Amino acid sequence: MAGEYFYAADELEQIAINLFYGWGYNFYKAENQLRADDQMVRSKASWLLGAAATALSAAESDYRREFLPAPTRAKPYPDAEAVASAQKLERLHREVTGIEQFIHQLPAPSNDRMTQRYRLEAQTLANLIHFDSLLVGQCELMRKSVTGVDAQAILKAMPDLVAGIAAIRATLHDREAVLMN
Repeated sequence: MAGEYFYAADELEQIAINLFYGWGYNFYKAENQLRADDQMVRSKASWLLGAAATALSAAESDYRREFLPAPTRAKPYPDAEAVASAQKLERLHREVTGIEQFIHQLPAPSNDRMTQRYRLEAQTLANLIHFDSLLVGQCELMRKSVTGVDAQAILKAMPDLVAGIAAIRATLHDREAVLMN
């Protein structure tokens, strides 16, 4: 029968496994599931911050529309306090957007033979679960704190939001430290 080697299951399976190993992938390994979970969790954390950034942008826009009207002859310059508040909202939006973009590019442990000599990949990925859980919780709190809230409430909560950003940055730093070990 012509092409019978295309039906030899044992030999084909061995070829596939050799290719998978050569590509650095084995779908039966727990490490691959943990790596995929890590990537999914980071994408969800990034999505939460994206929603927070959208809410902040809308709040800033509403604030500017309400408190920074077009100049008139009677009042050619905007209120300095209103400008400062609008700038605070803008800075908070930039911070959240920056962290969102940073999370998108976070590395997962590589799956190469050199790394495997010095680090147990499954254990490293399991250690990341703790930091990823913190990260997602922090991002959700940030999203809840600014979604559906007017700019005045956001400005009142600004110290807490700035502390939240610092906490998210600390978690990201600790997460990076796990990957450096």
